[in-house]
Amino acid sequence: MFEFVGIDATTALGLAGLVLFYAVGFFHILHALMRTRTSQGTIAWVVSLLTMPFIAIPLYWLLGRNKFMGYVRARRGNDKEMAKLAEEMSSRVKGYAVDLPEENVFERAAQELGGLPFTSGNQLELLVDGDETFERIFEAIEGAQEYICVNFYIVKSDKVGMRFQRALIARAKAGVKVYFLYDEVGSYKLSATYLGELKDSGVECESFGANRMWWSRFQLNFRNHRKIVVVDGKEALLGGLNVGDEYLGRSVKFGNWRDTHMAMRGPSVQAVQLVFMEDWFWACDRVPELNWEIEIQEEDQVAAIIPTGPADPVESWKLLVAEAANSARKKLWIASPYFVPDDGVLTALQLAALRGVDVRIMLPDKPDHILVWLSAFSYYEDSIPYGVKLFRYQEGFLHQKVMLIDGRMAAVGTANLDNRSFRLNFEVTAFVSGAKFVSEVEGMLETDFGNCREVAVEEFTEKSFLFRVACRAARLMAPVQ
Repeated sequence: MFEFVGIDATTALGLAGLVLFYAVGFFHILHALMRTRTSQGTIAWVVSLLTMPFIAIPLYWLLGRNKFMGYVRARRGNDKEMAKLAEEMSSRVKGYAVDLPEENVFERAAQELGGLPFTSGNQLELLVDGDETFERIFEAIEGAQEYICVNFYIVKSDKVGMRFQRALIARAKAGVKVYFLYDEVGSYKLSATYLGELKDSGVECESFGANRMWWSRFQLNFRNHRKIVVVDGKEALLGGLNVGDEYLGRSVKFGNWRDTHMAMRGPSVQAVQLVFMEDWFWACDRVPELNWEIEIQEEDQVAAIIPTGPADPVESWKLLVAEAANSARKKLWIASPYFVPDDGVLTALQLAALRGVDVRIMLPDKPDHILVWLSAFSYYEDSIPYGVKLFRYQEGFLHQKVMLIDGRMAAVGTANLDNRSFRLNFEVTAFVSGAKFVSEVEGMLETDFGNCREVAVEEFTEKSFLFRVACRAARLMAPVQ
């Protein structure tokens, strides 16, 4: 069959396979050139696909894409039932939308990117650290009468995880519908026994990741990083805490765990519920039966729920952080466990500091993920000399995701200052302009900065050569960290 001069059939087959593989690699190169959003990422993939296609092609399927294929966003998607429900819900919420002055450019940009407005009539509660947060979560679950929606990136089967399981089971046995959604990568250690006991009690369990579509199994680099609890359509909680003992400061490795969550009532609850509904629909192709009636609260705080992720047409969270820096006039305080900004965000932070804005970034002093921890050091030279102040938290591990803009806007959510949150993770953030809540966040951050030490650029430049090389190398790996 294969009769080439001097080449036997086996060799000919091998050569044909090699040519075919390189041809496939070439088409992946074209895809990377047209689809990869950063020049660094494009160059890395092109070189890899040219030089080692046997390794690079499967990695490209897992790590190279920046769009989460097939995710149906109800307010942008084509599923009729979802689209109709989302349209009805959005109309109700918009009935409580506040009129934004033209000068409120950040708020205008935020609600345009998130697709949902700033609304009045919300009651908001700031929850500081694990004890306060889990007390509120369990209180909400135990008070559920109709249904509970739960979505966490990480759920562990340790002490607090087992208490969480028991609380859900108890409500399910009492006739309450329970929808339990978890990320299959973040919760990869969650046992079949844990899930089986939930299912046996009537809890509907679904994993976010590979769904019914075969190609979704190649999207493991995308994660649902949201942490959401919604009860009866009347109360919602979101923020930085997953379900596990370490979030209560019980980890020997991390000790005290500094984190922030929030609880809410009012129109914002329905916005959080919509985010959950879209994720649930992706996981199982079912629309849960939920309550969409809005209960206005006398506290009357103003807030918007902004979901972001790889199904968005643009890199929404990256744009929001950059616009926060661009619109800030007096202060921009950000707390994040990771500091790996891309060029656009870094430039915005530099410019804000240069024009006199008090730009502060609060980071943990100890690492939980070594690559992103090392990467942050490489940004010392790109931030501190420009006036951006970096602080390292000293009282345990800092995990909160909080932002303060000029004392007029506060944000609490799940998104970090890194490539995953900018491009790969599904996140959700509550932006609040209500004076009471913003004041509480400002006071909380002032206390946190009191437990930090400000770092100097020399803490990178005067480190050993090998350490600086490791930091620079880790930074190059930011797209896949």
